[in-house]
Amino acid sequence: MKHPGHIVALVALTACTSAVRSGTDPASPSVSADRIAADVRTLSSDAFLGRGPATPGEGVTVNYIRDRLQAAGVQPGGTNGSWFQEVPLSQSDIVGAPALSVSVNGRAIPLRQGEQIAVRASMQNVDRVNIQNAPLVFLGYGIRAAERNWDDFKGENVRGKVGIVLINDPDFETGQGDFGGKAMTYYGRWTYKYEEAARQGLAGLLIVHETAPASYGWATVKNSNTNTMFDIVRANPAEVHPLLEGWVHRDDAVSLFKAVGHDFEALKTRAQTREFRPVTLGNATFSASYQVRRQMIRSKNILGRLPGTTHANETVLYGAHWDHLGVGAPDARGDSIYNGAVDNGTGIGAVLELARVFAAGSRTQRSLVFAFWTAEEKGLLGSEYYASNPVYPLETTVAGFNIDALAATGPARDVLVVGSGQTDIEDRLKDVLAMSTRVITPDPNPEAGYFFRSDHFPMAKRGVPMLYMDSGSDLLTGGTAAGRAADEAYRREAYHQPADEFNAATWNFAGIAEDVAVLWRLGTSLAQSREWPNYRQSSEFRPVRDRSAARRQ
Repeated sequence: MKHPGHIVALVALTACTSAVRSGTDPASPSVSADRIAADVRTLSSDAFLGRGPATPGEGVTVNYIRDRLQAAGVQPGGTNGSWFQEVPLSQSDIVGAPALSVSVNGRAIPLRQGEQIAVRASMQNVDRVNIQNAPLVFLGYGIRAAERNWDDFKGENVRGKVGIVLINDPDFETGQGDFGGKAMTYYGRWTYKYEEAARQGLAGLLIVHETAPASYGWATVKNSNTNTMFDIVRANPAEVHPLLEGWVHRDDAVSLFKAVGHDFEALKTRAQTREFRPVTLGNATFSASYQVRRQMIRSKNILGRLPGTTHANETVLYGAHWDHLGVGAPDARGDSIYNGAVDNGTGIGAVLELARVFAAGSRTQRSLVFAFWTAEEKGLLGSEYYASNPVYPLETTVAGFNIDALAATGPARDVLVVGSGQTDIEDRLKDVLAMSTRVITPDPNPEAGYFFRSDHFPMAKRGVPMLYMDSGSDLLTGGTAAGRAADEAYRREAYHQPADEFNAATWNFAGIAEDVAVLWRLGTSLAQSREWPNYRQSSEFRPVRDRSAARRQ
């Protein structure tokens, strides 16, 4: 799930224009709003069938992107001299209705899938999940963070048990503490909590859903976890996935805790302190039984490259996901093609335009890579596969720029930085924006953890400095009121719906072109330098980057 904000209004706007405000920069790039718009129009047409991975729409999409890169003069950047990196994906489904229950003092209480609990098809290579009467243990926020002197496990032997944890960070309720206050750290994300559960040997992990700290309602949990699951193919998936992963509704967690003599709110308050210790839930156990149907599918990342002149082994990376939702349930109009014009046709168009502009200019000292990821909508899987199997070493990847769902709402006075405060790339961005009297708007919802929900993140958690720059909301025409209205209209009427279609009558790509020019200037400054950006000292990813410092001499 990417950042949903500041995307596109379904209201009348100025017609598309190629003009790009250049400020005082004498080396302004020749970015074309019209070329970006043409790519978005084509990629979001019905002929591309919603760009679903491992569907006929994939072939049309990857061939189009390859051909555009080749026409621009970019070289193949994939494996073995190709344009592609093959991405094997594991697809898993629960067969039938899963049998799920808790037992308290010997009395079994069934749990209804999708209503009280939402368990996922197992990501381990198994054909059946069979957990019988596993002890239940409350593990606070499920965090082990040595650099914060925090350990919710305290050496407890939890192997074979089913854990229950809270979503987000210990700081969420009070806004104060060791985890960034209201701003979510990676320790607050459900993906981290499953990974830590696997490292601790838990048989399963259930996350208590609460709307405010999760930043979405139970319907999102249900829809995201009770359907087909995808993962990259891993040699040992048990290293990052417990056998059972799921969520439990807060009301049912409260009832369970009460039944075994514990007050949920009291334990939650205790869990917000580093003195918290695991709490075994009395005579309560958990059972689950269901069949898993598995198959492997193959998809592709697309990679283009412009080799550097003097430091070709050092890489500046631009990336956007090419996939969308394919063909699905029809809407009220009977339209079943999820075209994904904004999400992420705009990102594809932006990276293609960056490739054209760089290819038309002088070669930079460091190499430039233009990546188009598959299966973002399935859980950032194309970028995760690349980060796990990098074509270009992550240690010598200078920086990366993620482009996901830009706003065709015209020029803005600002840009949004999702997850602001993570890297010193933002200092460079501030200087570039000043050339045209623009500013950075910090992430307005850091507690929602949007930094962890788009394709830059698999590289970020491995230490690559990444910037996720989104379109601004303070529009030249209409100000922030118009920007907010655009955001709300898009999320209400088009996000992940067939209505996310190209609109030639109302969309204005001039602001996207200006943002592309900003990203070009940022990439150029890094590709022509000997500088190595880094995470700030306060970031949980700084230690990861620092451990590979010897590779960057």
